[in-house]
Amino acid sequence: MARYSKKEKVSEQTKEESMALAKGIQKPGQTKEQTKLVAQGIQKGIELYKKQHKEKSRELDKKLRKAKDVLIQDASVNEAPVESPTSKYTLLPWALLVLSWLGFAGFLYFTGAVS
Repeated sequence: MARYSKKEKVSEQTKEESMALAKGIQKPGQTKEQTKLVAQGIQKGIELYKKQHKEKSRELDKKLRKAKDVLIQDASVNEAPVESPTSKYTLLPWALLVLSWLGFAGFLYFTGAVS
């Protein structure tokens, strides 16, 4: 059974970047071994930066997800008690219709048009 190593693998791009930076700041008379040591230090710095950036990104994603969940919950709570305005106004036309027919029937009855 293969086990994962505790050391993280370093990408080739990071190695190339660190070596290019180390060669860029190389002093005259500096040996290759010293340059490699400087490159390793730069490489560790790059790895640390990337790790911190990933942690910050994860934390931000968690905060955004929590905020989104809270907004969704607030929206669902606010939507439930709201009544539709159509339910209040559907009785009005029918009540006016019945009232007008009663008024018309009363008018006919009191004027004697209906025997």
